[in-house]
Amino acid sequence: MKLSHPFLFSSLLTLFFSTGALPAAHRAADNAQDLVKLPEPIYDSKTSVEKALHDRRSLRSYKNLAITLQDLSQLLWAAQGISGSGGRRTAPSAGALYPLELYVIAGNVTGLSNGVYSYDPHKHALSRVLESDTRVELSKAALGQSAIRKAAAILVISAVYERVTVKYGERGIRYAHMEAGHAAENVFLQAVSLELGTVVIGAFHDEEVKAVLHLRGQEEPLYLMPVGKK
Repeated sequence: MKLSHPFLFSSLLTLFFSTGALPAAHRAADNAQDLVKLPEPIYDSKTSVEKALHDRRSLRSYKNLAITLQDLSQLLWAAQGISGSGGRRTAPSAGALYPLELYVIAGNVTGLSNGVYSYDPHKHALSRVLESDTRVELSKAALGQSAIRKAAAILVISAVYERVTVKYGERGIRYAHMEAGHAAENVFLQAVSLELGTVVIGAFHDEEVKAVLHLRGQEEPLYLMPVGKK
């Protein structure tokens, strides 16, 4: 379908988002009384972009030490945080449609109870999805990879393709995958600055990951990024 009138397109988008395209976890978060407000992100550090690029490596082994809530705040902001007017984010998005969703499985984060959380970029806050630590279950869904089981936390990047295909058709799926790559690289570079290790994991059973995280509808997991002290 070709949308020739900007107002018509805007109206359809509004209708689309108000009828269930938003993941269930985030719809629930709007009414949650117990949002976990994250520490404000820090916008400067002693690590240059060049240094972060030079030192970036995929690390699968982590010390059995907690990461801080400030660390987690920085990583989430780097991936999908608000960085400009109009809700612009740290990672570029085709048409500024932002198809990505971001989750945290917290297992050893100082100041945060173990569980599964969804990230709200606009509030820079977490909303609990599950109260249980699902690192072991998520590791099983990812072919038994120990990095997930032993990480202090795991970031999960998923996509709601309809947010971009409504405008770009099937090519929107490619744009969502490109955006996930942008967000993941941001996490890598931020991890270097925080002296943390991480790795991108794409080998997993989609339906099992969705079951572990209670993802619903058309939301598809794309990346798992375990994080820990190196």
